[in-house]
Amino acid sequence: MKNWLLYIITVLIWGSTWLAIEFQLGQVNEVVSLFYRFAISALCMWGFVLWRKLPMLQFTLVDHGFFILLAMGNFGLNYLLLYWAQGSLTSAMASIAFSFMLVLNILNTRLFFAKPIALKTYFGALLGVTGIIALFWQDLSAASFSSATFVGLVLALSGTFIASLGNMVSIRNSNRAIGVLEGNAWGMLYSSILLGLYVLFSPQSFLIQADTSYWVSLFYLAIFGTVIAFACYFSLLKNIGPERASYIIVLFPVVAVLLSTWFEGFTWQLNTFIGFGLICFGNLLVLMPKKVIAKFMRRPVPHAANIN
Repeated sequence: MKNWLLYIITVLIWGSTWLAIEFQLGQVNEVVSLFYRFAISALCMWGFVLWRKLPMLQFTLVDHGFFILLAMGNFGLNYLLLYWAQGSLTSAMASIAFSFMLVLNILNTRLFFAKPIALKTYFGALLGVTGIIALFWQDLSAASFSSATFVGLVLALSGTFIASLGNMVSIRNSNRAIGVLEGNAWGMLYSSILLGLYVLFSPQSFLIQADTSYWVSLFYLAIFGTVIAFACYFSLLKNIGPERASYIIVLFPVVAVLLSTWFEGFTWQLNTFIGFGLICFGNLLVLMPKKVIAKFMRRPVPHAANIN
């Protein structure tokens, strides 16, 4: 599949999951919801890889250790911390905290893989994060930083950092020629096992009672938000690198705002247009090939016409 199509699919799906998660909160304990989400995802992934007859049993114990780290980083602990954080943060603050994974991915790629990062990527990341802040400036200016808010912010940033480490594990797996589908299948299986054990030894119950909207959003998050979106995103990590693929993160709120405009009557302000502009320009800068930028920079500046 073309990289641009993978990019669009991931942005549209993950941008819409913010709305779907709202139907998951409040009715059922977060850990139980996550267990069912990743259990459904694991069943779908394993059904697909077995149907495709992909090799699944040739991995070493070290590989399985990294699959467990992938489960914790991208399919479990990161989501649990973010779900807990949204209990005391506005969606704006949670989105901004999560957008910092773009910066963390750039730094971690440099740290773990010694990969040089283009200067344009740093500028693009700065524009993207600034755009997120501008997009939600009205909510941020009205927020009060209580102790609960501070705890929520710490939880959100911790979940974001763990998710970035999970991205590094995915890159390691790709460098070892482990397929995206195979790695995701094992990661989702281990995630559902770990979350299931947590629920089993906690006061929570596997039996849940919820309305139709909960179950519809659960299956959407499991199949589209997890199976399809992570397959596309990890393919992008492999194909174009984490520093460019990660710019998807600052595009999520753009989709979320558009959905809020359509379904919730969100009113656009000046800061909304400024935020969109910064995000789009940063996205263009990050994804534009170096040779195009170099060609543009070498273009001669036209002289003013002589009117004498």
